[in-house]
Formats: sequence, C-alpha cells, structure tokens
Amino acid sequence: MRDRHQRLLVGVRGKTEAIAAVEGGVHIVDVEYPAAALGTPYPLNILAVRETVPGPIPVATNIGGEQLGRSTACQAVLGVALAGADIIKLGLARMPLGEAREFGPALIRTVKKWFPAKIRVPVLFADERLARWYIDPIEEGPDLAAHMRADGLLVDTYDKGLGLGLLDYYKLGDIEDFVARCHDRGLAAWVGGSIGKDELPGLWAAGVDAVCVRGAACEPGTGPGRFGHVSATLVQELVATVPTEGERHASETALRRPAEREELTRY
Repeated sequence: MRDRHQRLLVGVRGKTEAIAAVEGGVHIVDVEYPAAALGTPYPLNILAVRETVPGPIPVATNIGGEQLGRSTACQAVLGVALAGADIIKLGLARMPLGEAREFGPALIRTVKKWFPAKIRVPVLFADERLARWYIDPIEEGPDLAAHMRADGLLVDTYDKGLGLGLLDYYKLGDIEDFVARCHDRGLAAWVGGSIGKDELPGLWAAGVDAVCVRGAACEPGTGPGRFGHVSATLVQELVATVPTEGERHASETALRRPAEREELTRY
C-alpha cells in the first residue's frame, strides 16, 4: 500500500455486493457490517467474499472500532487474517494515546508473525469528542502508526448517526497536512466517513492513498443509508473520479509551481 497508487475501497456485506463492487471496477473490497463505522463481519463471510473476489483485488475487513483487551484483540486480528483478509483495519476508538502506544504494536506483531504479507491499518476517528479527549488523528495519529510499525493510517468518522462526514470535521487543508505527515513516515494515508461522490476530487487532489465509502455506493431506495444495496453503476462512477497517472502528475506540478516561483525570486 506504499506505492502511492490511489484506490477506492467500497464496503460490502457479502458475496452479492462484492460482485457488484468488482463489476464497478473497485480497487479494494471491504467486508463489513454497515451498522457501525467498523462493523465486524463473521469470519466465514470474509472467507466467502475472498473466495468470490478475483485474486488480484485485495479484500479488507476490521476487528471493530473499540478494543476491550489486548489478548482478545490479538485473537481477533489473527482470526480475520486467517479468514482471508488481505488488509486489516484496527479500530482504536476511546483509547488514550499512552495505552495505544503499548496496545497497538501487539496487534501488528501478531499479524506479522503468521501473515507477514498482510496490510495493517490502524483507525482513528475525527469525531470531536474522540479526537479531543483521546487521540488527535492528524496531530498524533501518524506518529502513533509509525510507532506501531503499521502500513498506513485511516481517519474515519465514528458515530454514523450524527449525519456528519469527514469534511464536516476537517478542511481539505487539514487532509493535505495529514497526508504529508503520513507520507513523511512511510505510511499510506487513508480516509473515510460518509464521503460523497462530489467530495472525492478534492480528496484525491489532497493526495490521499485510499478513500473508503459505503453509502455513496448504495442504490437509493434499496435500504436506509448504509443499508442500501451496492450498485455496480454507482461504484463505476466513483472509480471514475480517481485521477489517472497523468492527471496526478499535472496536479502535483501545479502545486509545486508557486513554491518554485518563490524560490526563483530569491536570486
């Protein structure tokens, strides 16, 4: 996940939605239960999706937003790795920074011992009460993820019932700062949290490596919000927002030009 190719991740409940996501061209299939930010699926469901999705497409999942104990979380992370997940998201909600610095590395070591090729991504949350009282995802998250020896860091929203998305908590400038902090530490920068199609271009331009969506990929009228059915057509439209290599290079060049002009004026 450190090759800096930008990817779209779509949350699915099972095989049927996974097939729809693949038909739409998704880059990563994420097995989850959509009632929560990191709703945990059954291991057999993860396995069924992994057996359905073509091999080159990674399958992601999670071990929940909150962890009750270190040994229990280590068992959970090993279980989802065994079930076939290629990417494992590790929720650290309501955990003080000091505890997370002790707790987090154990999760990473557990996966690495048996499944060294798996991708491990801790998850921190943008919700004001969590970011203020526990761990600030942007200011403290990248250092924590680097300390854990994780592969990346995901910033998401925790309370889906509030109706607030990631960009209700952060401006695009904050996201750019988050990306820079992650990349400086060799981490992939992931974002999620009720992200709509119209918000994707700005996030790609900010340099994020992956955007995680669920509701934006669901067909209206097929269920309430995140409980709708994933549509191949909608996934295709979301994937189409990901810039090509040429577009990404042009954007990076445009961002550098003001700094280059300022440098030239000094001589």
